Parts: sequence; structure tokens; C-alpha cells
Amino acid sequence: MKRLLQSVIFSICATEAEAQAPNASVPAANPGRPTVSTPATLTPVGYLQFENGLLYATDSPEFSTRLAVNQVTKLGVASRLQLLLISEPFIRSRAETAPERHPGEIFVGAQGVIAKGEGARPTISMSYIRRVHVSPAPELDLGTFRQGGTLLVSGDSRGFHLDANAMFNEQIEGATHRLQHGQSHSVSHALKNFTISGELWHFSQPFLNGNAAGNLWAVSYPLRPNLIIDAAFNHGLTGTSTQWEGFVGFTYLLPHRLW
Repeated sequence: MKRLLQSVIFSICATEAEAQAPNASVPAANPGRPTVSTPATLTPVGYLQFENGLLYATDSPEFSTRLAVNQVTKLGVASRLQLLLISEPFIRSRAETAPERHPGEIFVGAQGVIAKGEGARPTISMSYIRRVHVSPAPELDLGTFRQGGTLLVSGDSRGFHLDANAMFNEQIEGATHRLQHGQSHSVSHALKNFTISGELWHFSQPFLNGNAAGNLWAVSYPLRPNLIIDAAFNHGLTGTSTQWEGFVGFTYLLPHRLW
């Protein structure tokens, strides 16, 4: 794990140094982490964006502690379309038994813009994600799903940035299929070079006959326009929610266009 993180940091620093040529123009990163809400806007066309981090959670229905490396890769293939790869390469969890270590699940998908925002008009997008690898590792209070769709809305008003998502997922337990629905609302505001975000989110728990909800607060800081670091914490608001979660990570837009 230590060697992996050292390799990632070394690669970023080397690529950044190489990219500092005179008059080089690199687009700004468009982070979707660490909030639950995802922006409706897309990664610049032809660029790869990596969103990586660590998540530590405690006191959930499925575990007492859970540490995970999470990773999202985005590739802008057109002005209205980007491709997604979502995974958790490493999960260490503890319940009543000894600690367990597993690679997490893997999802692939795409996000497309329905209406581009301009001025006071928000950007509206839709995304579809499908699971391609199943993991035995315990999940957060949201559970896991085979496939899901999300309606995304993003806009700016009076110095605040707003992201709202409506999510619809297919959850499976044995031969039973059920619909999970969720909503998230994130508001962020720039404070000098920092961006502060507050969020409320909710997901139904169809196999528990319950609801998971939380209140998340995050701060991010751009080391460069294409490299943004972040930290956040989340507190569960219901008895079947994960009670505490902490996040640290970064969003990095590769400064070289692929085509």
C-alpha cells in the first residue's frame, strides 16, 4: 500500500514538472469527490481525470470499522459524453470476527449532458453505471447494486455552486430484485483559495425496510488548477446509517490531451 501511494505521488509530480512548459494551457480539474453528489458537468474532451482517496468508516450495520481506497477514472470522449470506471482496489474491514481484506467491486458507466448550462440556467445530465465485478467485502449503509441511473443537475447562484442528484438503483438479494432510490443536495462556496461544501443525502434501504441519511462537510484546495486535494467527514442521521466517515484524497486531471 505504501509503495503504491508513493508511486502515484511520484508519477503525478513527474508529470506536473514535465507539463510546466511556457504558455502551456491545462484545463482545470472538475472534481466529483468527496461529496455524494456528482457534478452534471463533464471532464474536458480528450483528457483523463483521476479521483482517488481513502475512506475510513465506523459503526455501520455490516461492520465496526472499514478502511478503503476508492478510485474513479473519467475520460471525456465528446462535449456531451464521458466514460466512467469506479472501483475500490483495497478494503480492510472488521466486524465481530478477525479483520478481512478484499478488493472491492468494480463499475463501468457513462454520463451524458442533456442540457448545457449557461448563465442562470443549470446543466442537466444523466448517467448509467453497471457492476462488472462483485466483492464479498461489507458495504456502506447504501448497500451495493447491479445497475443504476442518476439524474444530475448543477448550477451557480449568487456565489454558491449547487449539485443535486436523484439516483435509482437495482439491488438484488438472492432471487429478489428491488428498487433503491436516493437524493443528494450539495452547496459549495469559495472562501479565498478554499472551497467549503455542505451536503444532505438520503438513500432507501429496501432490504432493511429502512433509510440511510447523512450530513457531509468538505473542504478542498487547488495545488494547481488540475490538481485539487480534499478532506471531509460525514455523520449518519438514522439508526441504520454508518455513523462516522472520514475522507481524504485528490482529483488530478492528466495535463496531456490524449487526442
